[in-house]
Amino acid sequence: MFRYVAKRILFAALTILGVVTIVFILQRTTGDPIATLLPPDVPLEEQAKLRSALGLDQPIHVQYGKFLAGLARGDLGYSYRQGAPALGLVLERVPSTFRLAFAGMLVAIAIGIPAGVLAAVYRGTAGDRIVMSLALVGQAMPVYWTGILLILLFSVRLRWLPAISDGGLVSMIMPALAVGGYSAARIARMTRSSMLEVLRMDYVRTARSKGLRNNVVIVEHALRNALIPIVTVLGMEFGSLMGGSVIVESVFAWPGVGRLAVNAIMGRDYPVVQAVVVVVSAIFVLINLGVDLTYGLLDPRISIANTTRR
Repeated sequence: MFRYVAKRILFAALTILGVVTIVFILQRTTGDPIATLLPPDVPLEEQAKLRSALGLDQPIHVQYGKFLAGLARGDLGYSYRQGAPALGLVLERVPSTFRLAFAGMLVAIAIGIPAGVLAAVYRGTAGDRIVMSLALVGQAMPVYWTGILLILLFSVRLRWLPAISDGGLVSMIMPALAVGGYSAARIARMTRSSMLEVLRMDYVRTARSKGLRNNVVIVEHALRNALIPIVTVLGMEFGSLMGGSVIVESVFAWPGVGRLAVNAIMGRDYPVVQAVVVVVSAIFVLINLGVDLTYGLLDPRISIANTTRR
């Protein structure tokens, strides 16, 4: 198991390095941050001094080498605009993003798994068609559009919830519904597909022939064995929510990593963007590793040795 985890961590480090390298190069080919940091009428000499102070006048391979050296020390530089350590700025926002992602996953699980199970159990009925139609609509609707509709309904019309989030529990409801509703649609479709496959198995028919109650057969026999692909989707969705709630955080002014990333990209704050990429990539990779290790708990037939040979 130790060798497997070490191998996965090595691959994870290489993946993060590859992603960060791509972002590093793309940032420096899309514009000059000096244009956003100084007024346009500033003399060229002053612009050159600031560019030199930030190290942007050096060749890109030299900048990349310094970046890697800082990354090895855990130093990702200082924000061009705030003058604070970039990594510290990102880590301050991680708890807020985690709370939103966790709340969104609770919404997605509470809606998606029961809906998928019911659609599979009552396959071909009107309920199945309704659930799958709603899931299709949920995946087709952009998250920002769902967020705007929620604001118009619950904030503008009903005046039940605040439109602008302050990081509190009440202001988390609408952002969690927006991100959780999108994920619930995908989870429902995967749950239905996995349950349909399991319900055709011999051991399910055997359990029913023994006279067990239908809910016992579905929950203890069918759903447990259908959870492996569902857990994979849950892990991917949670990782996506941790790094992909950018639009929702912007719509609701949620003080998370996504909103910080948008502001940094718009202001070409290179160190902050790179710190966001490093932190989010590391979180996503660790979640995937945790999902792999969870397989053995759900199905004893799956071992680390078998997983290693995949």
